[in-house]
Amino acid sequence: MGRLFGTDGVRGLANRDVTVDLALDLSVAAAHVLSEEGVFSGHRPKAVIGRDTRASGEFLSAAVAAGLASAGVDVADAGVLPTPGIAHVVKVSNADLGVVLSASHNPMPDNGIKFFARGGTKLPDSVEDRIEARLRSEWERPTGADVGRIQRYAAAADEYTEHLVACLRAGDEPLAGLRVVVDCANGAASVVGPAAIRQAGAEVVVIGASPNGLNINDGIGSTHLGPLQAAVVAEGADLGVAFDGDADRCLAVDAKGRVVDGDQVMGILALGLAERGLLKNNTLVTTVMSNLGLRLAMEKAGIATVQTAVGDRYVLEEMAKNGHTLGGEQSGHVLMLDHGTTGDGVQTSLHLMVRMAQTRRTLADLASAIPKLPQVLINVQNVDKSRASDAVVAATVAEVEAALGSTGRVLLRASGTEPLIRVMVEAADEAEAQSAANRLADVVREQLTLA
Repeated sequence: MGRLFGTDGVRGLANRDVTVDLALDLSVAAAHVLSEEGVFSGHRPKAVIGRDTRASGEFLSAAVAAGLASAGVDVADAGVLPTPGIAHVVKVSNADLGVVLSASHNPMPDNGIKFFARGGTKLPDSVEDRIEARLRSEWERPTGADVGRIQRYAAAADEYTEHLVACLRAGDEPLAGLRVVVDCANGAASVVGPAAIRQAGAEVVVIGASPNGLNINDGIGSTHLGPLQAAVVAEGADLGVAFDGDADRCLAVDAKGRVVDGDQVMGILALGLAERGLLKNNTLVTTVMSNLGLRLAMEKAGIATVQTAVGDRYVLEEMAKNGHTLGGEQSGHVLMLDHGTTGDGVQTSLHLMVRMAQTRRTLADLASAIPKLPQVLINVQNVDKSRASDAVVAATVAEVEAALGSTGRVLLRASGTEPLIRVMVEAADEAEAQSAANRLADVVREQLTLA
């Protein structure tokens, strides 16, 4: 059996994989492990919980609250709030633990359980492993006044919204005059996202902000940009921004409806911070899937880049380890550690618009400084992924890399869950990228196909 916790908590089909029993047991186990580690020492423990707009989040959050309270932890229920909002209120309220019920950009039938440590940071792998090991263990239950109490954290949304606006640097030009379409994915940012952007001075047109428990991420949001692209053009807006279900990621669309992805958003922010001498270590942290165009643009500007494995968890680990403050993923997870502890889609959108206001440049103009090299991705199925370093495959990769030179690259990644190897090639020319990817995919099939 594999590890229960993935790179971003526990996820699966709600009420089949992620059940009330699992939510209750995980919450109790988390309370016991943190108590043993001394996190609760000297005071009555407190947790903040929140969720996105999925129907299943209603009963799963109730189970989490019940589990924590039964283990003697007081619970502040923030209700529907973006994942970064929960991280923020955990930090400012001095809570010992945060729990988010969300499956982020996944379809509505899924759900997940994610824990935050004191300070609003993700739990280390080692602590998650201890929680998993403690599931369904025997324990002595508190009674009487020692049981936890559950209260509504009604001020959480307002506190988080105020934080988002307050993070805009003193002296920044107001966003007045900017017209933006905001797509909330019928998710957790449906209220706080538009509210924060309006408070920052922009004129806001809202789509995807009518959650009914069933329509989160349904043909809308950062994984379905078509509605946003159409709305930006129809409204004559300066830009559009799209969040995912729990609003920890943001993608953008320029005035002509063209997509500005996470790489370009990070690049725009990095250039702006470096220009003002505010980019810590003059370094941007990305993943191996970030487009080569971003790295080349950063090199041209004198900005260093550091690459990690795919997953904002690994980006965050690298940033924390070496004191970097800006990083993220092509998918739109952008981490600005000067302002928060995790990826924050609404915060990202605000700082992107501030850059537009400061420079009086269009989003298309800003994005043009971070060109995207043609990228071809081929999933080669039914192969022995453990042999991805096969000598013949490695030799072919070396030949292709030599032919591409400094304006191209190759990446082979084994799937974590399937007998599949992903072949990715970037090149200055799309035909060249496609030809190289086809060649590599053919060699992978020839050498590694399972019998």
